[in-house]
Amino acid sequence: MSENIPIQEIDPYIIRAQEAFLRFKKLTLKERAAFMYLVADEIESLGTELIDAAQSETSLGEGRLTGEKARTVNQWRIYADALLNSNVLPVQIDTAIPGRTPPRPDIRKTYTGLGVVVVFGASNFPFAFSTAGGDTASAIAAGCSVIFKSHSGHPKTSAIMASAIGRAAAKAGLPNGIFAAIATDGATGGQYLVKHPLVKAVGFTGSLYGGRALFDLASQRPDPIPVFAEMGSVNPVFLLPGRLAASAEEVATQYAGSLTLGVGQFCTNPGIFVAPNTSDLPRFLDTLAAQISQIAPSRMLHPGIAASYHKNKADLLGQAGVDVLVAVNEDSPETHGNATVATVSAQRFLANPKLGEEVFGPFGLVVTYESPSEALAIANQLEGQLTTTVLAEPSELGQHTELVAALTEKCGRLLLNGFPTGVEVCGAMQHGGPYPASTDSRFTSVGPDAIKRFARPISYQNWPDEMLPDELKNANPLGIWRTVNGELNKGELPGAV
Repeated sequence: MSENIPIQEIDPYIIRAQEAFLRFKKLTLKERAAFMYLVADEIESLGTELIDAAQSETSLGEGRLTGEKARTVNQWRIYADALLNSNVLPVQIDTAIPGRTPPRPDIRKTYTGLGVVVVFGASNFPFAFSTAGGDTASAIAAGCSVIFKSHSGHPKTSAIMASAIGRAAAKAGLPNGIFAAIATDGATGGQYLVKHPLVKAVGFTGSLYGGRALFDLASQRPDPIPVFAEMGSVNPVFLLPGRLAASAEEVATQYAGSLTLGVGQFCTNPGIFVAPNTSDLPRFLDTLAAQISQIAPSRMLHPGIAASYHKNKADLLGQAGVDVLVAVNEDSPETHGNATVATVSAQRFLANPKLGEEVFGPFGLVVTYESPSEALAIANQLEGQLTTTVLAEPSELGQHTELVAALTEKCGRLLLNGFPTGVEVCGAMQHGGPYPASTDSRFTSVGPDAIKRFARPISYQNWPDEMLPDELKNANPLGIWRTVNGELNKGELPGAV
């Protein structure tokens, strides 16, 4: 990985990435997948050097990092598998019908990579959403080359991961421009990358401010390019009266654990908890306060995140009608996140949009509602979220269908009787949501469908078989599933050699 480089030295990286893309796009799906398996193997073989570097740079524990490393390896393999199964980038063939009036031509559709993709590293996941994370893996799977802009919070970790990808590229016989990790000072380097005419897409995980700035920049280009930015989310939880009565203490304990997991630095930590103001509420609040008070302050990922946490928390606690329920060790170091939970009425919450803003860290706001109509009003007022959650007894769900329907309009993942921290890497996962959770709610940044962000469809009409990509040829040399004249099969077509 490069040291911090000035803007005038970025161009050679982009030019090499473009040249590598033009070579990479000629590979078959099997060859592309083979490279991805090599990357997974290289990362898996990394020893204690990787974990030690990440621990020293992020304060994350060995257990958390070991699990995240395994997830990262798994992502590369799952996405490669998806290429070979053709269930993410589907192949469709409609053969010619010359006798029809008018005649139907032979049309075959596949997908091709967009080109050079710039990926911005995230601070809170140094493996899974960083150098060799899901954005990089899905862009490679789509057939793109990647320029990764390293995050300043973990440069050594990024360099180790970048070297692993480089070794895999060398083993696969690919040019080193297929992937490059670079570091630049300040925001100007990132802006230059996004505006460069050879760059064709951007992946970002981080703040609303940063993601929106990149989106606006990309939209203002003479040739606008797509930006998939995963940004802010408070991941609200809606508790219904029956569940509160039946499981107040259990729910409070589970919420405390989810809220403070990773010092509240997961993009799915549930920052807002909407609860009914019934006679059972004090049991929930007492248990929640007791659970939170036992969680010692811990060092956050880097001083910048800690400073933002303390500022944003103070701003929210200063709003009218907000009362502190519990605050752990206010005298902890400034680099640490001390868990805090406050309460506010639904009436106050609805009157003050600022109360719905994200406080990234171990902070929760319990919003108490007096009636189902108030809960519904809160749901309707919410901005887009990665997740929303309903905690309910089975018997009461049917009485709140309007609330559930409203929540489906606000999120990418709707949970029942669980908490949103923990994002499974699988085909059915949706990790994205309506703005401001992400810039494009049609896509996910987790799971094989993430590949779709960096690929575009292309149809071949009336082309000779020998000139077609392998996945479109009559003989189906890759042995993949294809939709032929509306039917899914793996067979050969007439005329196969």
